[in-house]
Amino acid sequence: MDRATFACSTAFFRDSSSSSQGAFCLPGGRVDFIEKVESFTYSDFFRDYLIPNHPCIFSAKFTEDWGSRRNWVTWDGKPNFDYLLQKFGEAVVPVANCDAKEYNSNPKKQLPFKEYINYWKEYIRNGYRSSQGCLYLKDWHLSRAFPEQDVYTTPVYFSSDWLNEYWDAVAVDDYRFVYMGPKGSWTPFHADVFRSYSWSANICGRKKWLLYPAGQEEYLKDRHGNLPFDVTAPGLRDRSVYPRYHQSQPPVEIVQEAGEIVFIPSGWHHQVYNLEDTISINHNWVNGCNVAIMWCFLQDELAAVQREINEWKDPIDDWHLQCQLIMKSCTGIDYKEFYNFLKVIAENRISVLENGLDDEASAKNTPKAAISTLGMLHAVFDLKRTVKVLTSLSANEDFKKLDLTSLSPPPEALLHHLKAAIDTALL
Repeated sequence: MDRATFACSTAFFRDSSSSSQGAFCLPGGRVDFIEKVESFTYSDFFRDYLIPNHPCIFSAKFTEDWGSRRNWVTWDGKPNFDYLLQKFGEAVVPVANCDAKEYNSNPKKQLPFKEYINYWKEYIRNGYRSSQGCLYLKDWHLSRAFPEQDVYTTPVYFSSDWLNEYWDAVAVDDYRFVYMGPKGSWTPFHADVFRSYSWSANICGRKKWLLYPAGQEEYLKDRHGNLPFDVTAPGLRDRSVYPRYHQSQPPVEIVQEAGEIVFIPSGWHHQVYNLEDTISINHNWVNGCNVAIMWCFLQDELAAVQREINEWKDPIDDWHLQCQLIMKSCTGIDYKEFYNFLKVIAENRISVLENGLDDEASAKNTPKAAISTLGMLHAVFDLKRTVKVLTSLSANEDFKKLDLTSLSPPPEALLHHLKAAIDTALL
């Protein structure tokens, strides 16, 4: 996005200090459809969807130049199994059984990709039935495993992506996934990791989404406080089991066509069905607009762990540390790593503000290049949001009870550096 376009939203960036989870009601239950690439800017997306936390759908025009749209799909819009086998046949992939329930999700196993494709073809020939059940390839880190493949380009609207920026930096994980599954495969009711945003692009096929705005999930819990596995199950109407279900609003329903991208707001629970044989690309992402929601989620998760093991508080000397370990095993992060997450994000933006961008970095697909693309005002916005969350983290009693000597720089020094960089940038 050019600097002039971005400057139009300068005042909005400066004034957007809330961490709203969005209004319950969309006008008439309608989800906006973004038709034209050339008339929709990052500033439009930031103002109308990221900050208010509202869903939207991008037309197939936003993905028409992707390699996967050209090569992974046959002339009649079906998955191109031959091409996929040629490129990825030797991979091993995670596969879930949609016909089985394990705790509150589908059980998973690892399969050779070629074995999964053979299953899928046989499943179609047998009228979408199999003794193995309905198997769904989910959460495949294809981009990480095959970085040389021409699959897709992340649209600019989703380029402020702190999750993948951080996990790429520590070289541990990423939150970029490919999903492939036959008609009838589905994902049970859930909200995304860390209450992140997500975007999902259909390479081929169609999906149906049932979306509940953040907060509505409280009405869907049973009398023990558990969320349903299947939000369409008739049992939810039993008031003795789900006492508040009758107070919930109907879900926002989206039918996503081939090539379209769905933006799922932060903290919105959803359930998803493949209406046809479908392939999709999905990212989870956090940025300055919803990092406060992530921080609230982590506090809630730690509180839940503390309640669960409260009876062991006195016998265990390092009880607070044990709570952090349990939280990390459940969510994937603890308070000290969250601090390091904020530090990496902040230092990348401080570096660009203080030193600019050299020609080599700007020519590469790097976090600093992405920061430069969105502009210095966006970097300042990111730092302001980081300061607010880091200030709250530093004052948090559970955080202060941890051994913080390993953190470098110390939280107070990092906060001072952030505030100085913001003040200098705004001079």
